[in-house]
Amino acid sequence: MTAPAPPRLAGLDPGRSKCGLLLADRDSRTVLAAAILPPAAALEQLQHWHRGGMDLVVLGDGTGSAPWLDQLRRLGIPAEPVDERATTLAARRRYWQLEGQRSWQRWLLPAGLRLPPRDIDDVVAQLLLERHLGTDLSRNRIKVGRQLERDRGRP
Repeated sequence: MTAPAPPRLAGLDPGRSKCGLLLADRDSRTVLAAAILPPAAALEQLQHWHRGGMDLVVLGDGTGSAPWLDQLRRLGIPAEPVDERATTLAARRRYWQLEGQRSWQRWLLPAGLRLPPRDIDDVVAQLLLERHLGTDLSRNRIKVGRQLERDRGRP
């Protein structure tokens, strides 16, 4: 008999053109996967993760969240809104905590002038999950995906 899959949570930063996604293990407080995808692909990815044992999606409570909440619930995926105020600025700071040690900007520019060199929607999703859990998540050199996880490795 195989052991049950560990409880997993997903963070979602919904957007019109792109969505930040993050999958984390609730018990170990570890990030398992991160992605920035178009909305339709983000929904597919959440369904894929749900089939694999993810049991809750935490998403920002901004103006675009209501349709996502409805859609996720119709699909049988539990979802919970979280206060997303000030997450964009907080995500910039968090990005530099997570990735900034390797950047020249850390040494040459004041914190207020540093802009991440990539989209940080996945970091916003991480912050939403951290707000829900009340603790930071460990993120060890996770590559941010730009395509569906189930499609990786295909020609």
